Amino acid sequence: MCSDHIIVDVGQVDKSFLLYEKPSHRLWQMLLGKRKEFYREHRVLKGITFQVPRGQTLGLVGRNGAGKSTLLSILCGTLTPSSGSVEVRGRVAALLELGAGFNPELTGRENIDLCAQIYGLSEEQIRNRSPSIIKFADIGEYIDRPVKTYSSGMFTRLGFSVVAHVDADVLIVDEALAVGDAFFVQKCMRYLHAFRENGGTLVFVSHDMGAVTALCDRVIWLKDGAVHMDAPPKEVAAAYLADLYTPDAELPEAGQQQLSGSDEDAEAEEVDGRAEWLNHTSLRNDIQLAPFVASHDFGVRGAEFVKGGLYDRNGARFTWIVGGERVDLRLRVRALTAIRSLIVGFVIKDRQGQPLFGDNSYLTYRAAPIAAAPGDVVDFSFQFRMPVLPAGDYALSVAVSDGVQEDHVMHQWVHDAMILVSRASSVATGLIGIPMLGISHSRIENKGGEGAEE
Repeated sequence: MCSDHIIVDVGQVDKSFLLYEKPSHRLWQMLLGKRKEFYREHRVLKGITFQVPRGQTLGLVGRNGAGKSTLLSILCGTLTPSSGSVEVRGRVAALLELGAGFNPELTGRENIDLCAQIYGLSEEQIRNRSPSIIKFADIGEYIDRPVKTYSSGMFTRLGFSVVAHVDADVLIVDEALAVGDAFFVQKCMRYLHAFRENGGTLVFVSHDMGAVTALCDRVIWLKDGAVHMDAPPKEVAAAYLADLYTPDAELPEAGQQQLSGSDEDAEAEEVDGRAEWLNHTSLRNDIQLAPFVASHDFGVRGAEFVKGGLYDRNGARFTWIVGGERVDLRLRVRALTAIRSLIVGFVIKDRQGQPLFGDNSYLTYRAAPIAAAPGDVVDFSFQFRMPVLPAGDYALSVAVSDGVQEDHVMHQWVHDAMILVSRASSVATGLIGIPMLGISHSRIENKGGEGAEE
């Protein structure tokens, strides 16, 4: 690979820390030098070597204590390696831990100026970008309060907002988004995707393998301070999760719960055969719904959303639902200009901004497109059974356009029009769960001894 395209070059990096049993041993070590050792050496990184080309997103995974944070601190220059070489070409911006680089006595506005200067921005650049940084952080009047009064979420908002506006060549994010609220995390994930598309280099650390798989081009698995695996995300995710869970994995004992019902009834009702039992346990998938907010994100605004929400069969609006339940997503649109072929759609994304499922009205009305004159109001309804969602935050985005699937004019796209919070879940694996119409087994008796079955 051409060296001109390498933006991060790490060669045989070792990092050790000296551990002293007593504070006085530090003094004795200073006085006696190499004549006697009063410490024991703790080797955190062992011969780490890798290169990252410009524009690539590198994921770092590993258990706690594997050396991830130490390696990131070395990449940022806040730690020096004990041996080996590290070269990072370009400006590095990092979000490693809450409040890193902030003066707790200064206000948020003052810390923006301080951090921007540290990243090398001129006074004019700081002055021009401060309004955008403050708007992105969206912490209201707290921007003029000392950051020592901030919550963890406010620290994250301000820190990410600063690093998003310093024209970084390399962006390093270490689990910082784990404490953000759903709206802000979605905003950050959209920024990270745009940063990648514009040729930025991203180093992303997370214990969430779904986020790593969705965002990264390549993943390095650190184990006991060394590179255990360097491969595409899916390969590393499979191996890492196997290593993480296999040692402690145990098969559950066979229960007496009936898991399958009548095939005829299951197909007719399209419900999970275990639903009645699950919905009376702590595994019931309770999903809380926030109000629908039709704020405008982008589009030419020839049509706009008036209201929306999830409803039951009788037309009552849900404030919470149970995963696996039949729902009716209703979206009301008002045309502001003449529209020849109205298309309305939605998508539900997880915390990392990864689309889980969605649909639009185009295929249903492709033979008879829906036209609308200025002032017309059109209601759309999407009926489906809500999948079972793993515990976490989700966002519903909606869009209205004019045209066909492959060629259309976007009138309004609303990010995060509704937030869904899944409180508990029975999902065993995967991004979503679908109702099991039945789970059954049959036993084959071995009457003639081993090998009797034909």
